[in-house]
Amino acid sequence: MKGILGRIPIKLYLVALVLAGGIVVGMEVLTEVVTGGHGAIAQIIRSDDAWKKVYEQLPDFPKENQYLNKETKKVAEDDTLVGRLIRYHLYVKGRIPFYRLDWKLTLADYLEIYGRMDENNYPSGNKLNKNPLAGDIAAIQKLNLAQRNALVQALVNAFATQLPRK
Repeated sequence: MKGILGRIPIKLYLVALVLAGGIVVGMEVLTEVVTGGHGAIAQIIRSDDAWKKVYEQLPDFPKENQYLNKETKKVAEDDTLVGRLIRYHLYVKGRIPFYRLDWKLTLADYLEIYGRMDENNYPSGNKLNKNPLAGDIAAIQKLNLAQRNALVQALVNAFATQLPRK
């Protein structure tokens, strides 16, 4: 699948856009989707409620939301493992949320077999009383293969409604 110039693969183009800055707006990523050879359309990927959809599908999945917000000194209940995983996937790694393989690469980062995770860039690392990276890595590493596959499917499902229909 080719990007806007017809020569650049979309994933490479998206990563370059995200790394260039200005593409991430709040909890949204501007992405390009090619539709049936009729050119490109811009689509907004909304991630702010995706973590809730994942927990609806996997109610027993660890929340890892016991950390305190530095400003309020209260437990940040809505700052969950899945929310941070999604933000890491989209905003730190610049990966697209529609493909199982991309989510598996992100899990491989957490399993410490694909990429090195930087504590300084980890979502919520600077707004919680303790950087949750180590706890999140430990939680993901405790999952068995079936649990990881269920997580990947739940993540893809959470974003599937945002795919353009032909």
